[in-house]
Amino acid sequence: MGNKNKTISFRVSQEKFETLRDIAEERDISLSAVFRDYVDMLVAHDGQVEVVPEHEVSESQSSSGTAESFPPKVEVPKSFVREHERLELEAEHLREQLEEHKRYVTKLRQELDEADQEDVVQLEDLDGEEDEEPSYRIGSSFDDSQF
Repeated sequence: MGNKNKTISFRVSQEKFETLRDIAEERDISLSAVFRDYVDMLVAHDGQVEVVPEHEVSESQSSSGTAESFPPKVEVPKSFVREHERLELEAEHLREQLEEHKRYVTKLRQELDEADQEDVVQLEDLDGEEDEEPSYRIGSSFDDSQF
């Protein structure tokens, strides 16, 4: 089935729009990526994200003694990202194959059900045919007086 992306619209003033565009250019990403990052962070932290001006973040860090940058950054090797993308594509391909296999199995079951209805021979039907034809027995059930 897969994930379906939804669109969220924001209304901001021209001044804030310019600021957001500057942030996006500074980070060398698209403006929509800025919003996606924010929404992803908001979801990941269960809504516990506070947006504060950068100068306030640096003041609070200097008072607490931590020198981490905000937002926190983790460097991931390109090989890891490529492997992850490859695995996502492979998983999607396997899902498609599974769906195709399910459709094929369903088709075969339908054909089997149709064929079973035509080719079924009931044992009771076979027993009823004995009355019409004489039965033969092999063994010692003949009359000795004939010899």
